Amino acid sequence: VQLQASGGGLVQAGGSLRLSCAASGRSISYYDMAWFRRAPGKEREFAAAITYYGGNRYYADSVKGRFTISRDNAKNTVYLQMTSLKPEDTAVYYCAVFTGGRYYDTANYNSWGQGTQVTVSS
Repeated sequence: VQLQASGGGLVQAGGSLRLSCAASGRSISYYDMAWFRRAPGKEREFAAAITYYGGNRYYADSVKGRFTISRDNAKNTVYLQMTSLKPEDTAVYYCAVFTGGRYYDTANYNSWGQGTQVTVSS
């Protein structure tokens, strides 16, 4: 499956953005999905995950209450709604297909998209 992330951009602190992750080549309806991010000079870190049917969602403490992950299996797309953005949210955001294990571990994912840049100015 190929993943195409989009929706990033430059936004002021306190603003909002909605990221999209469109899948092609195969349906992602039967896979849990997640968003990760990599800030400049840092390791890639877990942001949010959603189960294949959308019934359960998991968030990193750093984004809990501000970000919402969702999916539309009919459109083969996963979303990340980001609100109350902070400068420390500046990163390249990636979506990925979960293969099992712990959600926060990058080793448990494949089919990483190319990422979309989010820059939050203070």
